[in-house]
Amino acid sequence: MSQQLVIPSHIHSLADYIEETFKKYGDKPAYNALGQSVTFNEVDTLSAQFGAWLLEKGGLKAGDRIAIQLPNLIQNPIAIYGALRAGLVVVNTNPLYTPTEMAHQFSDSGAKALVILEDFLPKYEAIKDKTNIDTVVITSAPQMLTKAYCTADYPCFMSIFEQGAQLTLPKRPEMSLDDGCILQYTGGTTGVSKGAELTHRNVLANSIQTLERLGKGFSEGEEIIVCPLPLYHIYAFTVCMMTLFAKGAMCLLIPNPRDMDTFVQTIKPHQFTAFAGLNTLFMGLCAHPEFSSVDFSKLKLTMSGGTALTSAAAELWTKTTGCSVTEGYGLSETAPVLAFNEPGNEHIGSVGLPLSDTDIQMLDEHDQPVADGKEGQIAAKGPQVMKGYWQRPEETAKVMTSNGYFKTGDIGVRLPDGCIKIVDRLKDMIIVSGFNVYPNEIEDVLTKHSDILEAAVIGKSDDKTGERVCAFITTSKELSSEQVQEHCREFLTAYKIPKEITIIDELPKSTVGKILRRELR
Repeated sequence: MSQQLVIPSHIHSLADYIEETFKKYGDKPAYNALGQSVTFNEVDTLSAQFGAWLLEKGGLKAGDRIAIQLPNLIQNPIAIYGALRAGLVVVNTNPLYTPTEMAHQFSDSGAKALVILEDFLPKYEAIKDKTNIDTVVITSAPQMLTKAYCTADYPCFMSIFEQGAQLTLPKRPEMSLDDGCILQYTGGTTGVSKGAELTHRNVLANSIQTLERLGKGFSEGEEIIVCPLPLYHIYAFTVCMMTLFAKGAMCLLIPNPRDMDTFVQTIKPHQFTAFAGLNTLFMGLCAHPEFSSVDFSKLKLTMSGGTALTSAAAELWTKTTGCSVTEGYGLSETAPVLAFNEPGNEHIGSVGLPLSDTDIQMLDEHDQPVADGKEGQIAAKGPQVMKGYWQRPEETAKVMTSNGYFKTGDIGVRLPDGCIKIVDRLKDMIIVSGFNVYPNEIEDVLTKHSDILEAAVIGKSDDKTGERVCAFITTSKELSSEQVQEHCREFLTAYKIPKEITIIDELPKSTVGKILRRELR
């Protein structure tokens, strides 16, 4: 194991880390979205007002869970930092979730409050009776610019800042670094979405570990990072909103990276120095006719994670921008980074060396370490490994070895120079544009349809999204692909909906009747 990681003794929570950063960088720009920039001081003031309001008017107390369901807007970090400064636990939630997915996450987490875009309120209204949510705060995408009030009858960001200006954020109760502060939901092989409980120590340690690996080439208070990845995803959450934020970087938020025209126009005026992306974004941007005319003269760090980086994408990005791609590896359960290449000295085709204080082993099917150079399941021990799955001790036990290593479910190999190469995933998980999709969840939804008898879901490689979801079904009467997809839309967010649907007479099965997905591949 590499050197021991040290968290400064005066930092007792993620909120302390955030507040220290506000003081350090003051009037420097912290975030930019929709053409508007806010300084560290402004985010400090607004997040304090937001946190004070949650405690005084929102009926919340330290330790309560608050779901934050926002795209990449300035309101997102204000809400996150405000909640953490109020001693609350943040539940990161995808704004594109369907009502079914929202109901599960809100009820499972026991969230008592929700911050949501006004546009998505109807989805919440449809499931609010299935949750414990008492306080709902709404905003609109351009609200920080227009200062206009929302029309729905819920507390609105603008009125909260007005009321919050009259309030004082109380002293936080004493916290342990081992208290939970984030619930990061992830799929499970059973199809049930589980909340990885991340502690203050997990996120702080990972932020410090990642900064160490970035090295001295990353200057304090001078960097501009382009962040098209959603802040509710653990990659952007820790890397952009915690790690590079703590270095005083300005984060250029991209609310909708699928709109490539607007994306390119948004980054053109900036001499950005860093970019956090993944394979599909690199390919999509490089294919855009105007991307090559962007100013890359200051770009020195391009980070890749969330899904495997293809050599074609890495080569194309380097050729287009003049900057190499630095690939890392991690999971929601590890806050997220476990291994990361050294910028400018990348071992292409690997995810680099483990971070400091992180021990990675490759295990056989009996959880015993394999020899170096042999493939095995990647297992990790370090300060960034989650406390466990929220209120699911049995599920936590399944992924931990008897000596405290977290089993990732990924197959890897240690190369002669110590770098880790990801060989494959344990069979069934599908990764679409960096998001984990679990076949059981899709199969469960498919078989809810009255005319679908059985279903099996696999991933096929896709030039645009890395993989696409493909379903094989048996039916009691004729169905079109459109009818099946329409049914799925009711329960699943867009990237989980099967792109290919094949109706067959019989699904391949083992002697005990288990459907054999591997034969469909």
